[in-house]
Amino acid sequence: MTPTGEQICYFDAYARSAEARVAAVEVGDVPLLVLDRTVFYPGGGGQPSDRGLVMRTVDGRSWTVRAARKVGGEIVHELEPDGGDPPAIGDVVRVDLDWARRLALMRTHTALHALCGVVWRDYGALVTGGNMEPGSGRMDFEFERMSGDLVDAIEASVNAELAAAREVRVAVLPRDEAFAIPDLIRTKVNLLPAGIEFIRTIEIVGLDLQADGGTHVANTAEVGRIRVQGYESKGRINKRIRIAVEDAQRSTSDLT
Repeated sequence: MTPTGEQICYFDAYARSAEARVAAVEVGDVPLLVLDRTVFYPGGGGQPSDRGLVMRTVDGRSWTVRAARKVGGEIVHELEPDGGDPPAIGDVVRVDLDWARRLALMRTHTALHALCGVVWRDYGALVTGGNMEPGSGRMDFEFERMSGDLVDAIEASVNAELAAAREVRVAVLPRDEAFAIPDLIRTKVNLLPAGIEFIRTIEIVGLDLQADGGTHVANTAEVGRIRVQGYESKGRINKRIRIAVEDAQRSTSDLT
């Protein structure tokens, strides 16, 4: 398979579709495609991969993309196996996201960064883990104790920050420049590969700055509000907070 082409969502999370050319195909129980460019996020950092469609331009035939993943530096699109023979190398296709799902993930991911920013700023707690689905997620923090009152205070602070309509900025920095930023890595363990030369950062201006490869909204106002669904102890100094984004399936027009 050929090297991955352009990963559009790395810089433009709002791109819903794109024209591409098939660079490699693997026919098997689950057909696989590599394209010269794609809007699909391949998953990582706790964010699930995108889903959607691939449509061949010449005849309009389409295939469902059930997942995307990164393999050896390539973004591989997994097709549903009941779609028949996949497109051929060189075919021009259009890729389309399941946009409602992607937008819900963008809002959720930014909400989790706001949660991390509040917890770090107000309590100095490191992140020990996290995961998300469209509209909900959880973060684990290095807390010794957690209570309902504490969680209520965190929820109120996060919602205040989201309502402040803070800009969300994406940047890609040389490794040395990125690591010169204080507190850029606030996870218990630094998960960045040792040989990576450039680091992508997500900044919620005035609140949070982290190394991150996922997709986000452009302004915290697009998240709306979150509610804490619960909290639990995962160890002596490891506490989990579970959140939900209210009205997670709102469309882009509802957010403007």
